Amino acid sequence: MRLRDRLLAVAAAAVAVVGSITVLPGAAQAAGPRPAFQLPFDCGTTWTGDSNNSSAHESYEIDFNRGSGSDDLGDNVRASANGTVITSAHQGSANGYGNLVVIDHGGGWRSYYAHLRVRSVSVGASVGRGQKIGEVGNTTRPGSSLSPHLHYEVRTTDSSYPSNIERAYFNGSVFGYTNQTLTSRNGCSGSGNPYTPVEVCGDGYSVIDQKGLTGGTVYLLYNGDNGRNCVTTIKSSNVGEASSVKAYLEVQGKSRVTDSGSFSYYAGPVRAAAENTCVKWGGAVGGSTYDSPFEHCG
Repeated sequence: MRLRDRLLAVAAAAVAVVGSITVLPGAAQAAGPRPAFQLPFDCGTTWTGDSNNSSAHESYEIDFNRGSGSDDLGDNVRASANGTVITSAHQGSANGYGNLVVIDHGGGWRSYYAHLRVRSVSVGASVGRGQKIGEVGNTTRPGSSLSPHLHYEVRTTDSSYPSNIERAYFNGSVFGYTNQTLTSRNGCSGSGNPYTPVEVCGDGYSVIDQKGLTGGTVYLLYNGDNGRNCVTTIKSSNVGEASSVKAYLEVQGKSRVTDSGSFSYYAGPVRAAAENTCVKWGGAVGGSTYDSPFEHCG
């Protein structure tokens, strides 16, 4: 298996220096359930992970390559779970991560993607699992060199580095430290969308209405335990490729909440407390839109 070339000793040690990475404020404690992480690569591609090859590694960090003789440079790197981008920058001389993307998944969980050739997302972007966030590369500290690979980490926010690096789980199973070869299921579901409305909105929600669009479906869900509605628009065409999608929810007498942008799988979730109150809901995929009247009043 081809992994990174030997770094200069000082550069290798520097990879572990992370205190100067700047991120936006996120969850204060790792109190939430573990996100449903998938391997951060295209569906059906096979990758070998190594957690013991580099003297710079701490705890459960993983380096990924497609195997001996493969040219990984430029291969797509995809978000391993839903979240918000809190870092997208080259780290310069601060450490050896080079082009780095960090995604906050909520509940105190974050994932790190280092050495990227290019970064495809910006700070503040909402990303879905399977959305392209960059490409495999070999960027690092100026003056150092390494072979192309993806350096991947999962961290929590409840302790300091490196004790906050968690074992990585993919498709519900723990990675087989120190080495394992896996096939990505990220975004796999035949030719369809791997996400369901309940998966997007969360446990406790049930679909109470839906409207088909050209290229997708907009769903209205309700959670009887907390009296909240949720809306998501899930694509059925151009799945896995970023395109215009929108979902919104408006509780009568309150401001509308909207999630819209260029998304690979869905827009939303948008949630609001609406018990015993009428709601207006809708969404769009490209130019196909749906706008409900005020309804579902209690």
